[in-house]
Amino acid sequence: MTYREAAGRLRRLGCEELPRRGGGSHRKWLNPATGRAAPDWGSKDLKAGTVRAAVRQLGLDWSVFATV
Repeated sequence: MTYREAAGRLRRLGCEELPRRGGGSHRKWLNPATGRAAPDWGSKDLKAGTVRAAVRQLGLDWSVFATV
């Protein structure tokens, strides 16, 4: 899955991309409904396990994420 695909799905599910908080800091994704955050992965192609872990950290259901 590409980063754009994953980012688009997260946005459709209501998650927000948080800006960097310093020079070397990574961006993060925030799920306002749960208050949980997950790290951003950059613009690379993503392995399924990486995306699943981020979806789990955000408190989202994988089956919902996969169908959006």
